[in-house]
Amino acid sequence: MEAPILRVINVSVVFGAGSGQVRALDGVDIEVRKGEVLALMGRSGSGKTTLLMVMGCLLRPTSGVVEVEGKRVNHRNERAMSALRLGRMGFVFQSYNLFPALTALENVAVALQLKGLDRLGAAPLLARVGLAHRMDSFPAQLSGGEKQRVAIARALAGDPAVVLADEPTAALDSANGRAVVALLRDLAIQNRRAIVIVTHDQRVAAVADRVARIEDGRIAA
Repeated sequence: MEAPILRVINVSVVFGAGSGQVRALDGVDIEVRKGEVLALMGRSGSGKTTLLMVMGCLLRPTSGVVEVEGKRVNHRNERAMSALRLGRMGFVFQSYNLFPALTALENVAVALQLKGLDRLGAAPLLARVGLAHRMDSFPAQLSGGEKQRVAIARALAGDPAVVLADEPTAALDSANGRAVVALLRDLAIQNRRAIVIVTHDQRVAAVADRVARIEDGRIAA
């Protein structure tokens, strides 16, 4: 079996101290491989988003190990962690996080520039998510589903090995939600990316290769 591209081993995250201490994650072990869609599900406050942040190297665990492409990374300094995120990971958020004064094309081009890549790569990325006809539109002119597709195109800048999405369908209607789920699934299969999705959406669970249910900071199933 192919080695995991992303792995967390016995990871715990504790916020605060003393009587105000909160254990957000408690000894979590989980991994994801290329071409796989992993859904993280659970009630609000269960630790899903905290785990996604640890997996995305946005949050250092209090204890445990994070491995990316077989190498331990959570001991690295902030500059190295930033370079890892920029080069190997893409992020998709519920609220899209698009620049309102930039067109769809320019929003994706900015991500390419940040990675030291040619802006000309923005158009093919938008075409890949079905938005070749909306490149010159501003976010206010786009539907929710189209905004999320721009956000996904931006996350694909630099051809990341891992795409992490936090509730990507939560703000979408049924049709757009299904389309975004199908797109993420296709990206995993066709491009051999690992996709990790925090969600309450059963449509995501239906197409995921695995579903990890989190309760009180632990993997329940």
